[in-house]
Amino acid sequence: MLMTKTQPNSKLALLEQMFLSREADRREGILARQGKGWFQISASGHEALAAIMQQLGADDYTFPHYRDRALVMARGVSVYDMALIFFGKRGSTSGGRQLPGHFSDRKLNIWSLASPTGSNLLPACGVAWGMQLDGKNSVAVASVGDSGMRQGEFFEAISFAIEKNLPVVFLVEDNGYGISTPTFDSNPLRKGLFSDKYLVKFDARKVSEVQRVSSLAIRRARNGEGPTVLWGELDRMTSHSSSDDHRIYRPAADLQEMTERDPLAQYTNELIANGELDAAQWEARKAELEDYVDREYARAEASENPSPEETYAHLTGELNSGYREEKIYESGGKPWRMLDAVNHTFSHGLSEADNKYVFFGEDICDPLGGVFKITNGLSAKFPERVFNSPLAELTIVGVACGLASYGYKPVFEIQFIDFVGPAWNQLVNNLATLRWRSFGEWKAPAVIYAPCGAYLPAGGPWHSQSNEGTFAHVPGLRVVVPSTPEDAAGLMHTAMREDDPVVFLLPKHLLRAKREIPAEVRSVPLGRAKVLQSGADISVVAWGNCIEKVQQAVGELGDAASVEVIDLRTIQPWDRETVTASVTKTGRLLVVQEDNRSCSAGQMILSELAANGEVWDKLKAAPQLISREDIHIGYNPIYEKTCLPSAEQIKDTIRTLTAKR
Repeated sequence: MLMTKTQPNSKLALLEQMFLSREADRREGILARQGKGWFQISASGHEALAAIMQQLGADDYTFPHYRDRALVMARGVSVYDMALIFFGKRGSTSGGRQLPGHFSDRKLNIWSLASPTGSNLLPACGVAWGMQLDGKNSVAVASVGDSGMRQGEFFEAISFAIEKNLPVVFLVEDNGYGISTPTFDSNPLRKGLFSDKYLVKFDARKVSEVQRVSSLAIRRARNGEGPTVLWGELDRMTSHSSSDDHRIYRPAADLQEMTERDPLAQYTNELIANGELDAAQWEARKAELEDYVDREYARAEASENPSPEETYAHLTGELNSGYREEKIYESGGKPWRMLDAVNHTFSHGLSEADNKYVFFGEDICDPLGGVFKITNGLSAKFPERVFNSPLAELTIVGVACGLASYGYKPVFEIQFIDFVGPAWNQLVNNLATLRWRSFGEWKAPAVIYAPCGAYLPAGGPWHSQSNEGTFAHVPGLRVVVPSTPEDAAGLMHTAMREDDPVVFLLPKHLLRAKREIPAEVRSVPLGRAKVLQSGADISVVAWGNCIEKVQQAVGELGDAASVEVIDLRTIQPWDRETVTASVTKTGRLLVVQEDNRSCSAGQMILSELAANGEVWDKLKAAPQLISREDIHIGYNPIYEKTCLPSAEQIKDTIRTLTAKR
């Protein structure tokens, strides 16, 4: 334990924090060269940014950059915590799962950093939006490097923050380099792309300048005056990381000039010149701090390593953690459409006392109420919780991640699942990994729902995809595809209360089809399939649109085969128990899906069951998959009809598999 000799938030306390950051860098560099660490990333030259923390309170949030060692240490992350991160120890904030420089601390509101540059900015907007919805005067500070400004997320985050007048400060740490590439000519701020109304340029090597501009920007955010982009010029005084050597690509004169602009030396000399620091006493104090850092890294090196048994821990929370069996709707014997069922479930959730739901998507507000009318009437009834989004899927999912981690329950719409591509980074690198990479400290319980699928003529390549296999491949996501109005309502009711991110796909072909439903519509747990029809000869597993095709085929077969039909409903996790029990009974398996074949959910099911010895011993025929082949869906209905599973295909395959030999 370091015995402090300074007052918190004093000039000397700040100097000590800057020095501890530099000394931790130095110690890690030595350890890395000794082979005692796998990777090191330095913050040398960025230490003056620690002064920003003097402006923040306990309810404020920090979204750090990987060179923000001094900043997060000033926030409260200890030298020992830094050492645990460096060694990848179990006691670190990621349990050893994140690289050094990927800071996180739930207690200190330091949001867990993912590696893709700029990926912290939209979640910062989500948290800032949550603060605004709560009526707080809290602030989010989000950092990005100069190279990271060329990511689309930088522009989308600033656009959203300005649109919503959010209490967020974007801190650009411009040290002039990517890894080896100078960024002067590619820097969008140098190209004049932002108005001076939001942009403040400053010398981030000087503590006084950092304090001046950050206090103004943070005060502006607290007063409801919106976001600021702080553009700080500073130096990266070391190589990009322990994996490269900047002497190869940086002129020697530049390296010498950097040492003359060292922020730590500048601040030390300033305090000495002002009579606020005694040079001899500081030398003695530095020796104490150096010894302290050495001891803390030695202590961390000897601490517990991650356990192999915990490799799979914290990927998700408990399945159906928020599920409770309850009545959602009484039908009165009237047919119901899937879109009506989902709309009712949304309204039901928003009507609950103390709910934290927020709805956000393209065109979801009235009078349109969504292009499929899924959210019809919601914004009129709940204007404080239902909002139109820009045409920006990346913003939709990134904001959802931040808002969910802050404590709200986002239920956000992608207008067509075919357009999820721009949101992919936020979906798979932030939303799906947040709980796991923070060893359970952070979580993001959001519902991302979207119309999906084909069997509607003339959808073309980007209005006809189902994509469930793509999402099922991503660890940390739940994936749901209902086929009936009552299941859409019951599963959505559960998904909205789930403690993890759920991708909820609504088959467009079924959205407007009126169907008879039970007298009572009840909640449905995730991960549980439904046996629609018992049979003895063959098990047919499907979901979404393909259930209709299977039922048509089975109806036309009549008594020719006794078919057990299973609606999987949840693709990830899928109900292995129900399907296994069925196949061991019938000895035959057919899976039908509209997604394309390769690396699909259908292939997943077949491969897992074929590897199950209990199932293998009972099989009377080779399991089969009917699927769209690996081809896109064309605009002319001929293309669609040709490549999608049909009732005729299903009939023929059932006949072949059940034929007497």
